[in-house]
Amino acid sequence: MAEDLQLVRRPGRGYPLAVTVVAALLVFCAILPWAGVEARIGVLGAGVSGDVRGIDDGLGVYALLAGLAALACGLAGLLAHPRLAALAVLPGGLAVAATLMFQLQGGGVRDRISVDLGLLSVSPVIRAGWFATLACALALVVLGVLALVRRARPAGRS
Repeated sequence: MAEDLQLVRRPGRGYPLAVTVVAALLVFCAILPWAGVEARIGVLGAGVSGDVRGIDDGLGVYALLAGLAALACGLAGLLAHPRLAALAVLPGGLAVAATLMFQLQGGGVRDRISVDLGLLSVSPVIRAGWFATLACALALVVLGVLALVRRARPAGRS
């Protein structure tokens, strides 16, 4: 039975599969809202907000393209050789840089003015999509490095 499982299970495919899944998540997160402007009325507790999605800015498009390139690296690692998934370090690093530059350059919220008049407050906010994109990009870099440096275990060990 164990010999049958060894034939079906392809050793060394864990990191390429993880790279593929995280890259697909990165592509999804690049479409989510990254930043916005929120206006709140203090008495009512209600407010309105305007969001900027990642792909609304050029740096978000770079993150999306980097996710697609990492997805290709993960699939190449699954289909050809597991070490090809290590190439996801490059698009992952590009996605990290693009995501950080989005906030540092103020691409998401052009006016970084925060106004609090007691009754009315207007402020820029960072949305969860930006944090998710950064987390996926960092995970791609880590998984790419692990795919390169981790060696496959000998077949006799479990």
